[in-house]
Amino acid sequence: MRMHAEEQKKWSGKSRGGRFGYLFFVHTIRLLGLRAAYALLALVAIYFIPFAPKATRAIWLYNRRQRGLGVLRSVVELYRHYYTFGQTLIDRIALRAGMQSRFRFEFDNYERFLQIINEPGGTVLIGAHVGCWEAGAGFFGKYGKKINIVMFDAEHEQIKEILRESGQQGDYKIIPVNQGALEAILEIKFALDRGEYACFNGDRYLDRATALECDFMGGKAHFPVGPFRIASRCRVPVVFYYAMREKGRRYRFLFSEVPPTESRRTETLMTAYLRSLETLLARYPRQWFNFYPFWNE
Repeated sequence: MRMHAEEQKKWSGKSRGGRFGYLFFVHTIRLLGLRAAYALLALVAIYFIPFAPKATRAIWLYNRRQRGLGVLRSVVELYRHYYTFGQTLIDRIALRAGMQSRFRFEFDNYERFLQIINEPGGTVLIGAHVGCWEAGAGFFGKYGKKINIVMFDAEHEQIKEILRESGQQGDYKIIPVNQGALEAILEIKFALDRGEYACFNGDRYLDRATALECDFMGGKAHFPVGPFRIASRCRVPVVFYYAMREKGRRYRFLFSEVPPTESRRTETLMTAYLRSLETLLARYPRQWFNFYPFWNE
């Protein structure tokens, strides 16, 4: 891994799926139910292919270069990729509306994960923009109030507005990182000292100066150093956490504990994360939700 000074197109700080899209499905689920929302999604997914050209190009290149698919298969995967993303969006809204009974949940390494988060000290959880991490809200239950999600303010404000307008609440706390780096670091440190959980996504950055170029899925891509540096210096347990959608409205929670010796060095921790994410995407390739030029061309 090495620092890279050249500028390229990168994530803007806002996730795909705007305010209107969220509220549209909130009201659809309330008025017509989950089945109707999935049926409407079949049309919405077609719409995005021509009318979201930047995202479509990003998915196309991901399927062609990283997955090595042929032209015809990649055309089909464009639709399936958008549809899968829409499913997780609808599921997120439904779960926030208290419809946990409509889904099934399964866990990997469940007992060990509980042991880690029940220890007196804090825990760093690192995920990615894959699957639907919020599907775990019902599972976390009493743990939810101890979760601190570190995210960019552009996402933070959008989520707050949508929750307010739809009458939904989130138990977890938000630490916006781009309102002041020092303030955010102190909040994270205080939360960990209180025995709480600091949750990061390790696959997006805003400032190239704080990113490293890494080998990832057969190409070169930049990843933020911050989450891994904090995890390394705070000397707390580090867990990679993913919530992935499977058939039949089932979610599988995957928890991967990082050995203490590996979590002491930033680059070693980043390497473990990259290999973990590669393994995950080999299993769930359509749940990669970075809709912008992720790899350095």
